[in-house]
Amino acid sequence: MFSWSLKALFALSAVVLSAQKIQLPRTADGKPNLQGIWQVRGKAAADLKGIVEGGAIPYQPWAATKKQENFTNRLTADPVGKCYFPGVPRIMYMEYPFQIFQTAEHVAITFEWSQVYRLIYTNGKTAPHEGIDSWMGDSRGRWEGNTLVVEVKGQNDKTWFDLAGNFHSDAMNVTERYTMLDADTIQYEATIQDPKVFTKSWKISVPLARQKNVKRLLEYQCQAEAEEANGLFERDPRTWYRNP
Repeated sequence: MFSWSLKALFALSAVVLSAQKIQLPRTADGKPNLQGIWQVRGKAAADLKGIVEGGAIPYQPWAATKKQENFTNRLTADPVGKCYFPGVPRIMYMEYPFQIFQTAEHVAITFEWSQVYRLIYTNGKTAPHEGIDSWMGDSRGRWEGNTLVVEVKGQNDKTWFDLAGNFHSDAMNVTERYTMLDADTIQYEATIQDPKVFTKSWKISVPLARQKNVKRLLEYQCQAEAEEANGLFERDPRTWYRNP
């Protein structure tokens, strides 16, 4: 009769569990099925320093000074505070849920925040126009095994990374990686390259959790909320009227 210690049993269980492959939900073409409603874990939208690999953003000296100026003026200078589009990657870790839709040629993401959306092309086509910037940029994706890799280019220099004033220039390129760890968790990574602002590339990483109890996205209209908070209009006590 063999005698097993509790420690040995735990070790054996760990080996068995690690040997089992996690069963991911998949689409008809075999890709990980990212579809569903997701939301970030954590408070990175306030200050992403806690999710930066290595802990510090490698600013050039002048840019470090500019970042501190942004922080000092953050309550009035933050573009999101004025209801401008957040840009990528900030939109992915704001504290609002978003929904992913997926086909063989596209991955679409729609956000509760001001009904912003992204369309990520996964059909291999390149951007039709170069040198045109926008608030959300142009997203082109490809699959590397179980990871969706997205190159985001063509963003303007008007967005921030967070409320703390971290910023970039119009030369920024973002490489996103969406990796399903299990059916209810996506590990989101974004590598930032911007030679005008940073001394080297840097990366952030944060988990996204599936929202099982959320049936659909609600609407958070930033501009309407801001106008109401500033007293620019009053609530109507009746928002519906019975037909005669």
